[in-house]
Amino acid sequence: MMNASVEILTGLIVASDAIGTTPARTRALAVAAVGLISVVAGALALAQSARGAGNGRTASILALIGGLIGTVLSVVHLAGSTGFGTGGGRAGAIVALVLGLIGMSLGGRALARRSRSND
Repeated sequence: MMNASVEILTGLIVASDAIGTTPARTRALAVAAVGLISVVAGALALAQSARGAGNGRTASILALIGGLIGTVLSVVHLAGSTGFGTGGGRAGAIVALVLGLIGMSLGGRALARRSRSND
């Protein structure tokens, strides 16, 4: 009976090593920040193209490139990360992947709307 409680305590101690900001979590958060920047740039470009104010080409290209970079880096991080709760940053990489895809779609839509309005 004593061995079982020691194993449980040892398991809890090992699991608590992943609490806090690990280097892998920091990398995943940095990639998520790139994805978030691309979402903001894409949303601004889309709003600008809908209003017809300015051209918004720079913001839409920034959203496309930022989303692509965020998506690629998050896929690379997911390929090398461990499971959830281990400090590997898998959840942050998934968030970064979603943000990158949203940023790319917003930037592409703004760029298409801009080119359609220039025709």
